Amino acid sequence: MTKIDSKIPEGQLAEKWSNYKAHQKLVNPANKRRLDVIVVGTGLAGASAAASLGEMGFKVFNFCIQDSPRRAHSIAAQGGINAAKNYQNDGDSVYRLFYDTIKGGDYRAREANVYRLAEVSNAIIDQCVAQGVPFARDYGGTLDNRSFGGAQVSRTFYAKGQTGQQLLLGAYSALSRQVHKGNVKLFTRYEMLDLVVIEGRARGIIARNLVTGEIERFSAHAVVIGTGGYGNAFFLSTNAMGSNGSVAIQCYKKGAYFANPCYAQIHPTCIPVHGDKQSKLTLMSESLRNDGRIWVPKKLEDAKALQAGTKKATDIPDEDRDFYLERRYPAFGNLVPRDVASRAAKERCDAGFGVNNTGLAVYLDFKYAIDRLGEDVVRARYGNLFDMYEEITDENPYKTPMMIFPAIHYTMGGIWVDYELMTSIPGLFAIGECNFSDHGANRLGASALMQGLADGYFVLPYTIQNYLADQIQVPRFSTDLPEFVETEKAVVEKINKIKAVNGKHSVDSIHKKLGHIMWDFVGMARTKESLQKALDGIKEVKKDFWANVRIPGDVNELNIELEKALRLSDFIEVGMLMATDALNREESCGGHFREEFQTPEGEALRDDANFFYVSCWKYTGEDSAPELIKEDLNYQFVKVQTRNYKA
Repeated sequence: MTKIDSKIPEGQLAEKWSNYKAHQKLVNPANKRRLDVIVVGTGLAGASAAASLGEMGFKVFNFCIQDSPRRAHSIAAQGGINAAKNYQNDGDSVYRLFYDTIKGGDYRAREANVYRLAEVSNAIIDQCVAQGVPFARDYGGTLDNRSFGGAQVSRTFYAKGQTGQQLLLGAYSALSRQVHKGNVKLFTRYEMLDLVVIEGRARGIIARNLVTGEIERFSAHAVVIGTGGYGNAFFLSTNAMGSNGSVAIQCYKKGAYFANPCYAQIHPTCIPVHGDKQSKLTLMSESLRNDGRIWVPKKLEDAKALQAGTKKATDIPDEDRDFYLERRYPAFGNLVPRDVASRAAKERCDAGFGVNNTGLAVYLDFKYAIDRLGEDVVRARYGNLFDMYEEITDENPYKTPMMIFPAIHYTMGGIWVDYELMTSIPGLFAIGECNFSDHGANRLGASALMQGLADGYFVLPYTIQNYLADQIQVPRFSTDLPEFVETEKAVVEKINKIKAVNGKHSVDSIHKKLGHIMWDFVGMARTKESLQKALDGIKEVKKDFWANVRIPGDVNELNIELEKALRLSDFIEVGMLMATDALNREESCGGHFREEFQTPEGEALRDDANFFYVSCWKYTGEDSAPELIKEDLNYQFVKVQTRNYKA
């Protein structure tokens, strides 16, 4: 049986990272320029990693599918970034941030990785301030922060509702400096299509120039992937349309384990679906739950009237409003973790209390905050988010409650990595949302930005040296080697095969079929029966794709339909993995909710005796079931217990 080595250092939890850094191998400055590193992705993780490695003196090749790193999906993050600075003196600490993250992930994350994340969080804020990120400040000039779901302290630092944008601009400025110095070569509008492995090590990539259609080869001593998550397998999600899981699947098919693919996060605060022509969903920041109160009518007849349009929200008096999160979870109220809030909204809507014409929405009401604080204060905190909501819905959230409903947002699963962020393929590293490592079965709000920057600025620059120190004597690789030739040939054959189908169905029409299957059967609530239906349905979608997809235009030119088709072929594989993993995990935990496994109160019911492990899936062939390899979770410093957000 394959044994997993996570390379977790010995010693006390708070000393592991310091001990690792004290004993790791280093590369001296004169040798760093002899080593090449490919970084795929320019979001917060990729841009910060490329900038850091360039600053250290490595030769870096940085790739992104957008026309500029500034258009990476990290820019869309709104609410903030967590750190344990404890400015309010409200009881926060590195340990509490670590514990909240472990608990929020329903005790399915690796202890050592999460503690390291919490440990470096404060340095991230200092780094970003030094880059000029305009974090909000209080009247005394101290950085301001606020609460987010799953915490009872204020630890989320923010820049209005544009935190991701401002953090990305900071990372982009650092990256641009290295590009100017010649330490980083930037390849925009390039998409990685496969990984090149030589003698068991990652040594390069095959990429397509999205403007010309040309297939090109690139070699390096190590490859770092930071390409985000795979939420768009559901078609409708809060992710940018270009966000995809293709690189993860390419690496998986070359031998990298795919870990916990069933852990997908449903965000509770999204604008509901309003038609069948949408291509994506819009996120409303979790920060809104600080001051907004979530409710539905207590009376079913009021809900029916709201759905029919014969009543408005303002017609429902306070005594007839069910503030169900405050009722069910008095200690955390509207700031329960995302998985809890999403399931609670679904339960109310399933019971018939939804408030829009589809019955699939709940209210997020700021009337009480405006009465308490004044409209000017609320406008200062959330004005840009309110403006965005009004532009989309044509409703004024200062006057009438927002309508929200859960939607696919983030994926906690991803490529398996060890403590060093290296995958099961030596020389291949995965950072940010692309890996599985820091969130367990559910991610707390504002922790994604924290992980991306932690990996790029403060973890990978150390751990990659431990690997590269042994590669100094390895000369640069020729892209004429047989491994490059064969990998490129396989890529070209796949492209030609897709083009040759010449069917009658558009890529989007097939993707929508996949999305409906994923949402209906692998969404917020899953059963053994629904997951089997999903697997059968995805197999039919795969047949439909390879029999009927149509790609207009030429493959050797700019061809957006071809780009989407290649990604869809990978989303189909992602969907199969998600359903397979969810079927195997016969328990409920975090974002994975099996209806057969719940408490009498409808909460997630874990099975620690049988499922206290990371599910690592190994590729075994195109039409073969993947092999399950288990990384046992060994908690030495945290008592594993049932999550409780009620008291």
